Amino acid sequence: MSDGHPWQGNWVTRLYERVRERGYDSLTAFADAHPTMPLHMLAKELGKDDIAGVQVLEGLLAEAERRKQVTRFVRALFVRLWAQSVPEGWPAVMDDANRFKVAEALGRWSAYTPETHEERVGNARAALRAAPPPPGWRPLGPDDDLLRTLLPDEEV
Repeated sequence: MSDGHPWQGNWVTRLYERVRERGYDSLTAFADAHPTMPLHMLAKELGKDDIAGVQVLEGLLAEAERRKQVTRFVRALFVRLWAQSVPEGWPAVMDDANRFKVAEALGRWSAYTPETHEERVGNARAALRAAPPPPGWRPLGPDDDLLRTLLPDEEV
């Protein structure tokens, strides 16, 4: 039992019990069904008070590592962070407010990226800044064409 605290008890077991209760065989399958939902909201869907976003993040990364799909995980992470920070898509005008939103999404993406993919994410960030996507661009999943161009499915 967790007594409403995410780190109490066996949180990994609790996390996967909740995923199975919702009809999914993996945390990745559950997350893929909600591709733009931020991590903290995925956690809330799984347990109002006893699952934390960082636990969902850790579980998704562990599954991606086992499946050798870390690059896809990194793209999916971008989608979630982008939807949270820049829900209207790539800004048409890069004023201070929009520059902050973009920087927030890209900064958090770097912060949550596994060490194995830091350089690739840095290159992807630089490419987005050098050649911005069209206004309104917002990926709806990890298989977005632009994201796959920036981060192809080569495992590092």
